[in-house]
Amino acid sequence: MKKTLIASAIAAATISGTALAQESNMPTVYGNIQYAVTYSDVEGGANGLDHRDNGSTLGILHDHEIAPGITGFFKIELEGINADDKANSSGIDKLDEAYIGVKGDSFGQLWVGSDDSTYERAIDTIANFYEAADLSIGGSYDTGEGDLVQYSTPSFGGLTLGAAVQVNGDGTPGGKSYPYQLAAIYAVDSLELAFAMDSNDGTTGYSSNGADINNENTYGLRGTYDAGDFSLTGEYQTRKDVGDTYGVMGVYALGANQFALSYEMFSSDVTGGADSDTVTLQALHNLSDNMYVYFEGYLGGGDDGAYGVPTESEASVAAVGAVYYF
Repeated sequence: MKKTLIASAIAAATISGTALAQESNMPTVYGNIQYAVTYSDVEGGANGLDHRDNGSTLGILHDHEIAPGITGFFKIELEGINADDKANSSGIDKLDEAYIGVKGDSFGQLWVGSDDSTYERAIDTIANFYEAADLSIGGSYDTGEGDLVQYSTPSFGGLTLGAAVQVNGDGTPGGKSYPYQLAAIYAVDSLELAFAMDSNDGTTGYSSNGADINNENTYGLRGTYDAGDFSLTGEYQTRKDVGDTYGVMGVYALGANQFALSYEMFSSDVTGGADSDTVTLQALHNLSDNMYVYFEGYLGGGDDGAYGVPTESEASVAAVGAVYYF
């Protein structure tokens, strides 16, 4: 599951709980169970129905005043529950986020650990919006979510600057490296504009043991217009000798319902590489302050071989899911 929607929902649901926790200096415990049933079909290839845990998590967060105007904070979020498969589940066995930091109105926020990266938060919002996200097309950037030192400035008349460096030590596969990211986000009235880059200097992708595609920088642009119940987002991301990613998404909220429609496209610069595109539709209904259900449909196209079948170029996914969070 992509984290944007559920993270926002949890944050909204725990505001009052966080305030109470601060008064008693107790941490806030939060969590969610996420189920999804998907049917996927690749033209000329595999198809089938799948019941899955879609990213259930359990987390703890806390903050406290170190000095007037300075707050210390921490967060740890664990996943890997596999709520749909008791026989093969070993319980909570995977880290999603874990970091500590300090923040203040005058100097911004500094934090260290595993978290969504500066580039990902600034630019790659469409692929991270959807719940199932089976055919979503994210940007081609490699700096991972672990071993990060990140900093975000206060807002200067609507302008916020961000930076991150990943510290890959001698024991990291591929050796020592310090890939970095830079971002600038400007918000005025209903419009938000963002620019970011990722140096891709490391040798591990997303803090795993996978090798980088190349050492070229990734650059991204995003614009979001928010008109209350309706928002429109456009994205462009590029990396030399890899390809360009384009995306546009509209989201409309109507009472307890949310509807989203997007188009994403990847144009490959690799010899023999396949271009691909995805149209995604979401209909989501909030049953209560702690539970929602959704339907998502994905239709993928592109060049032959884009989905693993050399002579075909179509794939589709239908997903129905439910999330309970506290």
